[in-house]
Amino acid sequence: MRKITICTFVLFLKVNVGFAQSFQIGLVKYSGGGDWYANLETSLPNLIKYCNTNLKTTINPEQAIVEVGSAELFNYPLVHLTGHGNVVFSNQEAENIRKYLLAGGFLHVSDNYGMDAFIRLQLKKVFPELDLVELPFSHPIYHQKYNFDNGLPKVHEHDNKAPQGFGLIYNGRLVCFYDYECDLGDGWESSEIHSDSLESREKALKMGANIISYVFIGK
Repeated sequence: MRKITICTFVLFLKVNVGFAQSFQIGLVKYSGGGDWYANLETSLPNLIKYCNTNLKTTINPEQAIVEVGSAELFNYPLVHLTGHGNVVFSNQEAENIRKYLLAGGFLHVSDNYGMDAFIRLQLKKVFPELDLVELPFSHPIYHQKYNFDNGLPKVHEHDNKAPQGFGLIYNGRLVCFYDYECDLGDGWESSEIHSDSLESREKALKMGANIISYVFIGK
C-alpha cells in the first residue's frame, strides 16, 4: 500500500466519508513481552467481515500488522491494539503514535485482561497532557447503527467489574478508545475459540461496528 504522509492522511480521512474508498485496519505490534498477537487469527477479520456485510463498508478483509514505531502506521486510518500483559513504547514509538493520532488516526485499545496497568502508562507517554476519561453512555460511539444505552457489553468475566469505555480526547476529538473489563476483541473471535454465546458475540460485533462507524462517519 502507498505510504500516506501526515498531510495526505488527513485528506484521506476527509474524503473517505461514507466509505467511498477501501481501507485497511492495522493490528499494532508492540514491545514489552505482552502478547500483541493474542487475537491474531480471527478477531479483526471477523469484525471486518461483519462491518462489510452490515455497514456496507469496503474494508480490506485482511488485517495488516504494523509496528507502533513504523512510518507504515500512517497507512491505516484505524489501528487496534490488544493483549494480556506488558506494553512498552520507546520514546520514538510514543512520538510516532502521537503524530499519527494528531494527523487524524484513531487507536482502539482492547484489554484482554492484565494490560490495564501497562497501557495506561504508555498512553501517558504518548499524551502527557491528557488523562483517560470514562465516556458517558450518551457518547455517540455507543449510538451509531446500534444502540448501547448502558455502554459496553460484557463479554468475559474476570474481576466482577462492570465494563468501562475510556477515551483520550485532544482538542475535542476522541483519538483513542479503550475498552476495559469488557474483552471486546475476544467477542469478535470465532465460536470455536471461545465458548461465548451467539448473543454475546453479536453484541461484541455490533459494538465493534459502532467503533468503525464512529471513526469514519459518526462524529
